[in-house]
Amino acid sequence: MSMKTNDISRRDFLKAAGAGTIVTAAAFAGCKPRNAVSAEGGELGEIPTDQMTMRTNPHTGDVVSLLGYGCMRWPLRKNAEGQDEIDQEKVNELTDYAIAHGVNYFDTAPVYIRGWSETATGIALKRHPRDKFFVATKASGGPHTLENGIAMYRRSLAALQVDYLDYYLLHNVGSSIESFRARFIDNGLLDFFIAERKAGRIRNLGWSFHGEKEVFDYVLAYNDIQWDFCQIQLNYQDWQYPIGAAIEAKYLYDELVKKNVPVVIMEPLLGGRLARVPAQALAMMNGMHPGDTAAKWAFRYAGTPEKVLTVLSGMVYMEHLQENLRTFAPLTPMNDQEYAVLDDVSDILAGAEYIQCTTCEYCMPCPYGLDIPQTFAHYNKCVSAGQVMESSDDENYKQARRAFLVGYDRSVPRLRQAARCTECKQCRPKCPQNIDIPAEMRRVDAYAEKLRRKLEF
Repeated sequence: MSMKTNDISRRDFLKAAGAGTIVTAAAFAGCKPRNAVSAEGGELGEIPTDQMTMRTNPHTGDVVSLLGYGCMRWPLRKNAEGQDEIDQEKVNELTDYAIAHGVNYFDTAPVYIRGWSETATGIALKRHPRDKFFVATKASGGPHTLENGIAMYRRSLAALQVDYLDYYLLHNVGSSIESFRARFIDNGLLDFFIAERKAGRIRNLGWSFHGEKEVFDYVLAYNDIQWDFCQIQLNYQDWQYPIGAAIEAKYLYDELVKKNVPVVIMEPLLGGRLARVPAQALAMMNGMHPGDTAAKWAFRYAGTPEKVLTVLSGMVYMEHLQENLRTFAPLTPMNDQEYAVLDDVSDILAGAEYIQCTTCEYCMPCPYGLDIPQTFAHYNKCVSAGQVMESSDDENYKQARRAFLVGYDRSVPRLRQAARCTECKQCRPKCPQNIDIPAEMRRVDAYAEKLRRKLEF
C-alpha cells in the first residue's frame, strides 16, 4: 500500500505526539559544530554542550537525553596477535565527548560485540560521576534457570562496575508467548527482577520487542505490571507499512502511550538503510533541506513524538556522533510538509529490492564462518546506489557490475560470502526481522555469480 494514502494519519500522529512540547536543555537556538563543513562547503561551527533535547521518565523522574548511545558496535582494533579487540581508548574518547555534549543514556547487553561491550562500556563510564549517566543492559538469551538468569544479571553489574542498573530489559521478547514464559515467568526470573526493582538495584524495568502482535499485547498486559519503559523498532518506513518488521510501529507506539510506558527507539535508521536512500529519494529531501543527510531526516522522525524517551544510535566514529549531536542538540520537530516528503520516500523504499536486514548480528556467528550481515549490507548498499541491475542490457551494467563485485570482495572475504552457505538454517530462528536468511543468501550468490560469469539476465 502506498504511503501517500497515509497523509492524514501521519499528521494526526504528529498532533497527538505533541511535537510542540519538546523540551531542550537550554534555549532553542544554539551554536554549530566547530571545524565541521556543510555539504555546500561552509563552516558549521561549534557543537553546543548545553542544547541537548531532554525527556523525562514519568515513573522515576529521570531526565534522559533524546539521543541515546547504542553500544552494540564499539570501535575495534587488531592486537599483537592480529585478533580483534575493543579499542578502549576510542571508546573512552567517544564516551567523554558524548557526555560532554549532553548524552547520558548508554545501552549495552551481555551478547554485544562477542561479549565485550558491557566491560568496555563499564570502563568508559566508570571515569565519570555516577549521576552523569544512565546505563541500560539486558537479560539476554534463554530460556534460563533462575540461577543462570540471576548470574547473568550479577555479571552485568560487575562488568559495568555499578551497584545498580538504571534500565534493565527483558531482551528480544516477541517470538512466542511460550518462549516469553519459558525465559522469564515459569523459572521465576521476572519475579526476581521485580524484587530487585523494589530494592532499588534496578531503577527501571522494561523489555525490548521484536515479533508478533499477540506476544506484544500479552507482555504489555501481563499481571498488570507497570513497565517503566519499552524498546521498539520505530522509523518512518516501519511506522504504518513495515517491509520487514512483523508489526507496524504505529500500533506499538500507540499501545505503549495508552499504558503510560515511555518508549526507547531502536533501529531509527533501519540498519543503516535510511541513511543510504536511493538518489531519487535523497533528491526529494534535498529539495526541502539542501545539505541535510538522509540520516538526519530519519533521526528527527524518530525523536519527534513526545513519549519517546530516547533514540538509540550505534556511533562507532566521531563524525557520526557529531552529526547526531547536531540533530538532537536541539531537535527540530518534524512538520506536515516534511512528513509528506517522507511518504514519497517510503514509496520508493518499498519498491526497492532491499534485503530487510538491520545488521543487528543476532544471526552470528555462523557455524560455517559466513559474514551474513556484511553480505546483506553490501547488497543493500548497491541497491541504494542503483548498482543492482535488472538486466545485463541496462545502460550502466558494466560500471555497476564492477562496483558490485569489487565492493563485495573488499567488504566480505571470499570464504565468508554467500556462495559458502550450506543452508543449515541455524540462523533463521535468531533473526528478529523474520528473514529467510538462506533464501536471501541464495539470491545474493545467484546475482553475484551472474555478474562474475557475465551471464545475460
